[in-house]
Amino acid sequence: MARDYGDAHGGQQWPGAQQPYPGRPYPGQPPHGRPPYGQQPPYGQQPPYPQQPYGQPPYPGRPPQSGPPHGQPPNGQPPSGQPPYGQPQHGPPQYGPPNRQPWHNGPVFPEPPREPSLHPDVRARRRRRSIAWTLLGVGGIAFALSAVGAAVQGGPRKFTAKETQQITDWEYGKRWRVLPAGSIFPASVHYTAPEALDDDPSLTLAAHRVGIAKQASCASAVDPSAVAVLNHDGCSAMLRATYVDDTDSFVVTVGAVALPTSAEAQTAARTIGNASHSGGLGATVHAVSFKGTPAGQFTDKQRQLSGVTSRGTYVVLYTVGYADSRPQQQVSKDSYTEAEMTSEAKGVADDVLSTLAAPVPPPHCPSAETPGC
Repeated sequence: MARDYGDAHGGQQWPGAQQPYPGRPYPGQPPHGRPPYGQQPPYGQQPPYPQQPYGQPPYPGRPPQSGPPHGQPPNGQPPSGQPPYGQPQHGPPQYGPPNRQPWHNGPVFPEPPREPSLHPDVRARRRRRSIAWTLLGVGGIAFALSAVGAAVQGGPRKFTAKETQQITDWEYGKRWRVLPAGSIFPASVHYTAPEALDDDPSLTLAAHRVGIAKQASCASAVDPSAVAVLNHDGCSAMLRATYVDDTDSFVVTVGAVALPTSAEAQTAARTIGNASHSGGLGATVHAVSFKGTPAGQFTDKQRQLSGVTSRGTYVVLYTVGYADSRPQQQVSKDSYTEAEMTSEAKGVADDVLSTLAAPVPPPHCPSAETPGC
């Protein structure tokens, strides 16, 4: 295939042909300043290439051979903007490891050899063993926590002071329902002789029960002013009995009532005791007579003295008079008679309270199955 470099067409270029670089011949033409191909002189007679003047670059834009490359600083000089070699650098530090040196100044240790790859069966056994030990540890911790919880649950419960008082009051309050009447009101009661007989400190007197009345309401067994106090604090029933002394001279009727709490019992006794009295007789329990006994003629008209006391959740009211049906009179004028009546009545009332309000053992929970524990 023939080539046409442009001369065959009258020196015209092909449409779109690229203009050669300045000073460079078209393809097929000899170099600048050289004769056409086939017309060169014999070897040895060729003229030398044109030389550039001394100190001028051989080609435009190219530095002389003795200078540094274009755009580089002269030999021995630092780059532009850098201090001379050997001088401290000013400005922000240049980061990066120079000359591909490590970042640290310490010794470089070789990487430890890697362990050889384990067989899949060995890795599986190790994995199963690790899982088993983990499960065993978790199970041990769970067992320890369960044991601690069981010990706490199974141990005795610690009650607060308020809870202890509530439980104690419950124990008090149920006794009048479960104890026999003969236990609450014993057949005989021993009491201390009045101070008028202090010539014999060892002397004790006795009162004997002549009868126990049926359970009654507070409204039917107590004077109205006392009923208002007791019903306000939760009076549910009144238990009464009548006693006479060894000489059958004095008759005593005592009445016991249970209130919800010890605090209410103390308040009620204090309120009744502080009420107005008429010659030593205040609001008190109604007298109970029993026919065919020394107390057969004892009624409210024969009441001479009265009083009230409390312990636990119980309030005990008492009244005392003569066995010979003498009407009310100013007993306080006879100090000896007053002392004997008061000693007998208080002795019987205290004996009744010693049974109903006997000390309650500290509450405790024997096991978690116990109600309330």
